[in-house]
Amino acid sequence: MQFPKTNTFDAGLVRSKIMGPNTCKLTEELMDEADLPRGSVVLDLGSGTGISSAMLAREYGLTVYAADLWSDPSDNMRFFESLGLGNRQVVPLKADAAKLPFAHGFFDAVVSVDSYNYFGRDAGYLGACLLPFVKRGGTIHLAIPGMVRDRHDNLPTCLLASWTPEQLDYMHDMDWWRRLLEQTPGVAIERMRELACTREAWADWIECDNEYAQNDRAAVEAGALDYLNTIAITLRKD
Repeated sequence: MQFPKTNTFDAGLVRSKIMGPNTCKLTEELMDEADLPRGSVVLDLGSGTGISSAMLAREYGLTVYAADLWSDPSDNMRFFESLGLGNRQVVPLKADAAKLPFAHGFFDAVVSVDSYNYFGRDAGYLGACLLPFVKRGGTIHLAIPGMVRDRHDNLPTCLLASWTPEQLDYMHDMDWWRRLLEQTPGVAIERMRELACTREAWADWIECDNEYAQNDRAAVEAGALDYLNTIAITLRKD
């Protein structure tokens, strides 16, 4: 695949910032169909070290709130400033996804890449904790690490080369996510599909020189990507 926006970032910088499959490539493919007007106010939920937020602000012209529970907002602000991004373009903050500190209807859109499966698996989460902060007619764009088909009753050995059954319980297939999201009133599923860049994004990750990437390498090299995918979902608030 071609990734012109991802390629505006130094490859070494991207490797130092990603915390799983290449966040930039996942974000770029996800956003290709989002069609958000420049200047839209967007929540990057579970923004991690901020590379997805930087892309949304710099390459798409969005006003981004980079919310993450575990990263340091000051570190992220220094990173954004190193890219020439000011605090009117991207705002880093520490926030719990279940207790977001915003006014209702504040955001034109929400983007969440490689993180929604950690906090969004509860059937009540979307309606109670996220949807209130989105404007009527606004959208939610999710890139969720998942399974081609749920195999939790008979997990392939290759997956267990890197991950425990408890860790794999965060991963589900498209039908599972559809059933979950359809339980929430006031929101419609506009699109749901597999991202085409999953294998490429994983290949970039396991080339990184850190212990987490090295741990994941065993499963990937054993064939895990025959069973794993990335699920792109677009929701619209009624």
